[in-house]
Amino acid sequence: MTTPLTTGNGRLKDTRKLSRRSVRSERRLFLADGPKAVEGALSVPGCVVEVFATPAATEQYAGLATEAVEVPWTLVDDRALASLSDSVSPAGVVALCRHLDRPLDDLLSTPRRLVALCADVRDPGNAGTVVRCADAAGVEVVVLAGSSVDAYNPKTVRASVGSLFHVPVAVEPDAAAAVRAARAAGLTVLAADGAGEVDLFEADELLTRPTAWLFGNEAWGLPDELAALADHRVRIPIHGRAESLNLSTAAALCLYASARAQRRTLQE
Repeated sequence: MTTPLTTGNGRLKDTRKLSRRSVRSERRLFLADGPKAVEGALSVPGCVVEVFATPAATEQYAGLATEAVEVPWTLVDDRALASLSDSVSPAGVVALCRHLDRPLDDLLSTPRRLVALCADVRDPGNAGTVVRCADAAGVEVVVLAGSSVDAYNPKTVRASVGSLFHVPVAVEPDAAAAVRAARAAGLTVLAADGAGEVDLFEADELLTRPTAWLFGNEAWGLPDELAALADHRVRIPIHGRAESLNLSTAAALCLYASARAQRRTLQE
């Protein structure tokens, strides 16, 4: 068996630099940690540059190793693998991947029915969970806009549980430009807003339209000037004493409400 690489290996030292966002952005590379993420990455042609795995993980995830026939599968020891992962308990397999995001205009050049716009979402766990919810609901494009967290932050990638590799993603530094682009593409923009004038559960007709949902920051929501660009502000009713809902929970409710309304219309 090939001797596993150790932490002192020059290639691994260079790969560890991808823990910094600036390096990821410059090189257009990132790390996908864990079997689900690696499986998702391998499903995208040309995405994976190399897979690093411990001997034990190589044996445990033999199916992944078989799937990676055209990708270098490099053995590393436990310490070296841990140095590539920010997980408390690394699963033993990490993929070096190329960035996946595409220009927003390209993604909206095809007619879309359901899009998620995330403006200034800062928590990587929330961002990854929104991507996962979007994937499950059948969303066609996810946009990380404004000063949102890096799509390739290790926690974002892990929280998406592979969905980052299933849903087309755009990164747009100007959140207002993202909203305007969605409207120009013929999408009705619905801002998720606790003080919205429309009740989510009384908006069936509205939800059947091709829609871009606009979600704001976890702590302060959407700034008024950005929400004003939307066609409607939609609230999720709070029936109990909770002040509000977690961003990813609210996103799941909104996206699934649209998916349900749109699918029911298509079946009629």
